[in-house]
Amino acid sequence: MASEKVETVVAGNYVEMEREESGSKSTKSRLSKYFWHGGSVYDAWFSCASNQHRLIVTDDVNMRKMYPQMQVAQVLLTLPYSFSQLGMLSGILFQLFYGLMGSWTAYLISVLYVEYRTRKEREKVDFRNHVIQWFEVLDGLLGKHWRNAGLFFNCTFLLFGSVIQLIACASNIYYINDNLDKRTWTYIFGACCATTVFIPSFHNYRIWSFLGLLMTTYTAWYLTIASFLHAGFLNVKIEGVKHSGPTTMVLYFTGATNILYTFGGHAVTSLSTMTIMTLPMVNAIYREIMHAMWKPQKFKMIYLIATLYVLTLTLPSASAVYWAFGDMLLNHSNALSLLPRTGFRDIAVVLMLIHQFITFGFACTPLYFVWEKFIGLHDTKSICKRSLARLPVVVPIWFLAIIFPFFGPINSTVGSLLVSFTVYIIPALAHMVTFASASARENAVERPPSFLGGWAGSYSMNIFVVGWVLVVGLGFGGWASMLNFIRQINTFGVFTKCYQCPAHKA
Repeated sequence: MASEKVETVVAGNYVEMEREESGSKSTKSRLSKYFWHGGSVYDAWFSCASNQHRLIVTDDVNMRKMYPQMQVAQVLLTLPYSFSQLGMLSGILFQLFYGLMGSWTAYLISVLYVEYRTRKEREKVDFRNHVIQWFEVLDGLLGKHWRNAGLFFNCTFLLFGSVIQLIACASNIYYINDNLDKRTWTYIFGACCATTVFIPSFHNYRIWSFLGLLMTTYTAWYLTIASFLHAGFLNVKIEGVKHSGPTTMVLYFTGATNILYTFGGHAVTSLSTMTIMTLPMVNAIYREIMHAMWKPQKFKMIYLIATLYVLTLTLPSASAVYWAFGDMLLNHSNALSLLPRTGFRDIAVVLMLIHQFITFGFACTPLYFVWEKFIGLHDTKSICKRSLARLPVVVPIWFLAIIFPFFGPINSTVGSLLVSFTVYIIPALAHMVTFASASARENAVERPPSFLGGWAGSYSMNIFVVGWVLVVGLGFGGWASMLNFIRQINTFGVFTKCYQCPAHKA
């Protein structure tokens, strides 16, 4: 009964909007809606699953439909690199652990979003032409200080999640055409990704989410099969290949933080490339997806199912590539660089490029919304005005991708310093503070499930998440990731022309 009431309240305005627009619909408009304008549970699953893969390469409420990052595509390519830092066993365990933790925080985000939206719906607030974002939820439930913290971390995370997508595009296309260096490819793809300013909202990603899921699925299984074939199917010992990880604390926690980013990007996804990217742009994006759903209260289960599907792609592919190449991955953060060039590999590269373009749009859209609201153009119906107003958002992303083209290490740095707060710490603390009083718990729109121990179990989980992420993610992970990032700057320099290219090309 409680869930039915929530569904009725939250979906109310959407039903009215659909009825208002149902008067005159031509065949063309119905076809356009089928491919373009989506807000169903299925759209949410496609968005979450495809985004997670993408960035996992990648925070706002509208994205709930989508991110377990901002981001599995990119992460698909860097997870083998993380396995070489962590070792096989730790790599598998951290994926399972952070996948569950990301799903928990996505659940918290969905609860807070539904709580906020239901309160506003009861006050007759109309969200017809307004996209609810995570910082607005924090503002409405907890006040301006929480809003400012959420806005800072979410926007910074999505900014760097978008940067990672551009870096990934340049890194991938290089393995098809190395006549141009990676920096030049970054210029080219920066211009291409700037066209995302013309996409109004997450509703308009229906067909792209579906295609993104197919793309990441193909790439994951290509990596798995190609690695098995390279190594000799089911060889117990591969001649000349060493699996010595983990070797140092710095590498170990850098790898662990990249996985935290992978599945955090997705929780951000609820909030986010940003997939999710993450997956690392992943919860950030998902928050926006939530708003785009007709029935956003169903997002929490969608995110969990999407995470489970993502694991069926990331676990086999990362394990197979690491088994085939071992320690060689320590100097090759992009798994595609070690596989022989074939037609199948070229297809995977092209699909990842398309996917990362889509993820760039997923990650940037919340930033576009924030910028539109800041300059007072968010409620305008003119697509041309909104598109022109969005262009200044793309410029700093483009610039940062050229300064720090460190495909792989930048993921871990963003994960430790930004995803830790955006996806894990802030949502867990916000949930505890929102329902701290007895009256708030009594009147909660959605209460914690009894099998988790109700409110006591929920608070215990939140305390564990905050403590773990502060110590392991931000503490050890931040230390290791920053050391590794500084090492890349000292080795290659900023504005490097061709990161990790063969000597004669670099």
